[in-house]
Amino acid sequence: MKIYTKQSVWDAALERIEYLFDEFPNIIVCISGGKDSTVIFNLALIVARKKNRLPLKTYFLDQEAEWGCAIDHVRQTMQREEVEPLWLQTPIFLPNSLSQEKPYFMAWEEGEEWMREKEPNSIGFDEHPLIDPTVEKPLAGYWGRYFIQSMDYLSPDDSACFLVGVRAEESPQRLIGLTSKGTYKHITYGKVLNKSKSHYNFYPLYDWCLSDIWKAIHDNGWKYCSLYDTYHNYGVPPRDMRVSSHIHETAIHSLFLLHEFEKETWEALTKRMGGINQAKHIAKKEVISVGKLPYMFQSWKEYRDYLTKHLIASDAQREKYIKEWQKMDAFYDDMKNPETMYKKQIRSVLVNDTEFTKLAGFLQSPPVIVYRKWKRGDEITGIDDPLATKYIKPEYLNEIRASS
Repeated sequence: MKIYTKQSVWDAALERIEYLFDEFPNIIVCISGGKDSTVIFNLALIVARKKNRLPLKTYFLDQEAEWGCAIDHVRQTMQREEVEPLWLQTPIFLPNSLSQEKPYFMAWEEGEEWMREKEPNSIGFDEHPLIDPTVEKPLAGYWGRYFIQSMDYLSPDDSACFLVGVRAEESPQRLIGLTSKGTYKHITYGKVLNKSKSHYNFYPLYDWCLSDIWKAIHDNGWKYCSLYDTYHNYGVPPRDMRVSSHIHETAIHSLFLLHEFEKETWEALTKRMGGINQAKHIAKKEVISVGKLPYMFQSWKEYRDYLTKHLIASDAQREKYIKEWQKMDAFYDDMKNPETMYKKQIRSVLVNDTEFTKLAGFLQSPPVIVYRKWKRGDEITGIDDPLATKYIKPEYLNEIRASS
């Protein structure tokens, strides 16, 4: 439920950022080249000028497999006189949605031919990569741990915070995470990195919507990544306009456009990764579609189990999927239309979603939340709302009505 006030999101965000500047001696803005980070950077710059806190520390975690135009936009930002650039180019292990045989990708790996040269003034950690390079080891919470290490490196002795352009509108999981529990004093829109050192992430744009983002950019004439214009001219829907790393599970849609939009980046990625050139020769739906059950399978659950067993090359990774499916099968055994869940699980397997990011959106959707409340025996409301009770079987709904 949204609660509307007379204060605009613009004023609220500036008020939040000003408060954080007063609370923390070290403020670092995270940018990615995307629209949300463009807004958080420029709002922080307004406050930094007002508070006489220039230059503004600006942090970019370079994952190597990035859009060329996003790198151009980041480079323009980092070259501004009011900015202290913190461009991180260091070996880091990331989930790789492009390959089941190699579920991890090590960006900026020593001894490899990188997609592009490092920036002249980039920084790197002296330590070994945060994530264990052993492919057999399941990866969990990699972003959280990397932000923790980054902050320890950038601000070892002072309390500090990252300002990040994350919005609750983008997923039910984010909405719950950014509104349900305290992080720092009265603030919910954040995440604790290291409480003993007073290191945090904060998301001052958490209640902004997509139109707020673009209105702020255009009203103020802020420069933004040109990829969005290319997307728009090509007819890509806003939900698929991703500027993140090409190997990320949420960016797989953009992979099928890369060879058309940025030929040089596509060639560099193909050379660096290998085995992905086939993507431009097949339809996207053939890679990630789960629309029709193959005739040789009797159920979506059987199809899910087959793909999990035969498609995941890593034994440890496969075991991780199997354990998750077993846990979900046990809890959602009374779900109406479980095929929806099986399809979501299949998509996670197909795009090598090792963190179950795509699945989390389904699990945090209102109908599934209502199902969980019923399963746990909690009181539920809206029993006559067919959308809210989408996954509760009719016989159970009748029992609930009879007992209420």
